[in-house]
Amino acid sequence: MKSIDTNIYDVVCVSPRNHMVFTPLLASTCVGTLEFRSVAEPIGRIQPAISHAPGSYFFLARCAALDPESHTVHCETVTDGTISASLEPWKFQVSYDKLVIALGAEASTFGINGVKEHATFLREVHHAQEIRRKLLLNLMLSDVPGISEEEKRRLLHCVVIGGGPTGVEFSGELSDFITSDVHERYTHVKEYIHVTLIEANEILSSFDVRLRQYATKQLTKSGVRLVRGVVKDVQPENIILNDGTKVPYGLLVWSTGVGPSQFTKSLELPKSPGGRIGVDEWLRVPSIQDTFAIGDCSGFLESTQKTVLPALAQVAERQGKYLARLLNQIGKAGGGYANQAKNIDLGDQFVYKHLGSMATVGRYKALVDLRQSKEAKGLSLAGFVSWFIWRSAYLTRVVSWRNRFYVAINWLTTLIFGRDISRI
Repeated sequence: MKSIDTNIYDVVCVSPRNHMVFTPLLASTCVGTLEFRSVAEPIGRIQPAISHAPGSYFFLARCAALDPESHTVHCETVTDGTISASLEPWKFQVSYDKLVIALGAEASTFGINGVKEHATFLREVHHAQEIRRKLLLNLMLSDVPGISEEEKRRLLHCVVIGGGPTGVEFSGELSDFITSDVHERYTHVKEYIHVTLIEANEILSSFDVRLRQYATKQLTKSGVRLVRGVVKDVQPENIILNDGTKVPYGLLVWSTGVGPSQFTKSLELPKSPGGRIGVDEWLRVPSIQDTFAIGDCSGFLESTQKTVLPALAQVAERQGKYLARLLNQIGKAGGGYANQAKNIDLGDQFVYKHLGSMATVGRYKALVDLRQSKEAKGLSLAGFVSWFIWRSAYLTRVVSWRNRFYVAINWLTTLIFGRDISRI
């Protein structure tokens, strides 16, 4: 959206949130290393035209249905839950010449009972806010006179489900928070708080084996208990593993992977077995005219029936830049209106080259895996140098200079004064 030529197109964005979340740094906001605004970029700053251009708009709404024949999207407004519960969503329609479906994905529960009711996900800013509130509330409750030893241990047991980059990074951030801040500011209960990371297989399975071993060693050294198991049931105060083990918790964070959104599920389009929308080599949806799909909701190449693109932030970022150039090219060639781009040369196909993977494991340590695939050979680094590379790389990837400034200042403030432990 940022690179669309607004001299050619009017831009209309329909989204249930008015900002973009920089998810690689979201885990840092849960424990006060970063402020929430540092990872949220207002849509009006990404594409200023929607704030002032006559034909460009932002609508705080959800897409309910798609009518490709009439080039219309059916939408309904969203509220934040603070308005009267009896308020009905306002339904409206948006016509389009070109449609870009960039719905992302939702956290997958795998149909496990109790996950939605009792676990907290980590994909949105409000998820991070909820985690932070629960964590700080449990710390303060455990300090109240009369709380039993057993209840203190339960309240201060933080369980993370999923050993991917999100789960590992959150566990590392949490262990740093415990070591640096809880031990200093909650000395009465510091012996009770601990972190458990539960994963069905190996943590960071897409990383080089040496990096996985390093991460395991570093997390264990930081006090994170690693458990191999599969969650069978989630109860209000306990989770049950497939071997019958009961694990009490005070905070449960669910980061096991993603699946399609409700709107993506509702679309009658060719999809992968995992529910991702089928596209062609130019990111078009072949079965619908003037429609494109990018990000986590797509990546399934319809012509080969294979999922060729991983659900990663770097994939979505490069798809967005490619598609903006393609749409600008189509517009300049006279194909910007509906049903007008049939005979236009689209040029080069989208080609994704994996630049590598990174993850922090706490205590100024990180992993950098520069292999282009799991089977390929390449440079792998771990330790302080990798942590410096991790921070530098993500600082440059933050969307705006405004947020880069926020992130840098937050890191400096945390280094000097410690994390913000206010419960607001």
